[in-house]
Amino acid sequence: MCTLLLFAVVFAGAAYIFRQIFVKGKRCESQLNLTGKTVIVTGSNTGIGKTTAIDLAKRGARVILACRNEQRGLSALEEVKKATGSSQVVFMQLNLGSLKSVRSFAETFLKNESRLDILINNAGVYMQGRTSDGLGLMFGVNHIGHFLLTHLLLDRLKQCRPSRIVNVSSLGHNFGNIDFDCLTTHNALGLGTSFKEVFQYYCDSKLCNVLFTHELAKKLQGTPVTCYSLHPGAIKTELARNTNSLMQLTITPLMAFFFKNPVQGSQTTLHCALQQGIEHLSGRYFSNCTVRDVYPKAKDDVAAKRLWELSEKLTGLA
Repeated sequence: MCTLLLFAVVFAGAAYIFRQIFVKGKRCESQLNLTGKTVIVTGSNTGIGKTTAIDLAKRGARVILACRNEQRGLSALEEVKKATGSSQVVFMQLNLGSLKSVRSFAETFLKNESRLDILINNAGVYMQGRTSDGLGLMFGVNHIGHFLLTHLLLDRLKQCRPSRIVNVSSLGHNFGNIDFDCLTTHNALGLGTSFKEVFQYYCDSKLCNVLFTHELAKKLQGTPVTCYSLHPGAIKTELARNTNSLMQLTITPLMAFFFKNPVQGSQTTLHCALQQGIEHLSGRYFSNCTVRDVYPKAKDDVAAKRLWELSEKLTGLA
C-alpha cells in the first residue's frame, strides 16, 4: 500500500513538472489595447477560439464570433459577454463548409461593419465527409472556406492599416502531404475512412494552412497586411468530438497530463495577432509564441502556388 502511495505521489509530481516545462508553454506578452479595433474569430463558440475571443474582448476589441451552429454561437456570445463585461461582441453565422455561406457572411459583414483589423482563421474539423459544394470536408472547411473568406475581406483589412491575418494550423502539418492528383480528380485530400487515413487528411489540411500563409505573405508584400500560421499546442478541446468512441476513450486520460487547456492553447494565436515587432516575419510559422523553421515541403513555392491556383478555381475566384 505504501509503495503504491509513493508511486502515485512521484507520478503526480513528475506529471506536474512535465506540464510546467513542456505543456503549459509561453504566454502572449502583448499588453496592446484594442479599443476601436474589430476582430473576426472563426470557430469561436468553443475551445481556443472562444478563449481567444474573450481575451480580445477584454482588450476592448469589437469581436465577431463567426460560428456555424447558431445555438452554440449564441450560447458562446452570452459566455463571452459575461466573462468580459463587453457589449462589443457579436455573433454572425458562418458555415465554412458552404461557399454560399462564406459569401453571405462576408457580404453582411462588409455592409454592417466599417473596420476589420484582425482576421483569425481558427475553425477546423477532424472528420471525413463532404461539404455542400462537394469538397472533401477537411479540405473544404479547414482550408478552402478560410481561403475564400480571407479573399473577400482582404480589401477591408488593407483599409484598416496595419492589420493581420492569423491562420491556426497544427504541428500535424509536418506529417502532411498534398495529393494534387486526388484534389484535382475528387476535390478531396483523400477518400479513405480508416483512423490512419483520416489523421493523414487532417495533417494534409494543416499543411494547406501553412502553404496558404506562405503564398499569401508574398502577395501581401508592400501592403499594410501581414499574416502568420501557427501550432497552438495539443489542446483539450472539442476538435475530436466526431471521432469514434474508442479514440475518445484513449485520448481523454492523456489530456489531463499532456494537453494544454484552451487558455494556454490560445497564447500563440494571441501572440501572432497582437505582438508588435513581428511584421518582418509575415508568412512564417509560430509555435509556443516563437517563430519556427519548417520543413521544405511547408515552404515549397511551387506547391504553394499550385494550391493557391487550385483554390482560386474551386472558389470561383479565378
